[in-house]
Amino acid sequence: MAVVKELLRVENNGTLSFGDYTLASKTKLDGVEFQGDLYKVKTFREITKLEKNGMFVYESVPGTAVENFAVTDAGVSFKVSGVEHAQFTIGLAEESPYEVYVGGESVGQMSTNLSGKLSASVDLNGDTGVEVKIERR
Repeated sequence: MAVVKELLRVENNGTLSFGDYTLASKTKLDGVEFQGDLYKVKTFREITKLEKNGMFVYESVPGTAVENFAVTDAGVSFKVSGVEHAQFTIGLAEESPYEVYVGGESVGQMSTNLSGKLSASVDLNGDTGVEVKIERR
């Protein structure tokens, strides 16, 4: 999987792709409209962050590239790539249980905190992306 050179791209299938973990300095793109909402991305090798209407959506440390990011009432799914082990945090419903799948395998059930954030980690090795799916229980 390649990095998203546009920083934030609306895909033909109704999903978002964002992030460029190869950048040496922080770069941002603001004001991208998608389905009536405004998105902002900040990305470089140390962090990738996505906001929707000024609210937290996704963050990874170190930076990652995310393809086909889709949010539904049932959860979220995306494909993530990067150069090393990364921790990501997703904004979801507050104090709710979710089943987390990485590479098609369940890594267990996790619950969001009071602010609706769920954190997990994934081993990455460059352009080979890993599928992540988080389903509400």
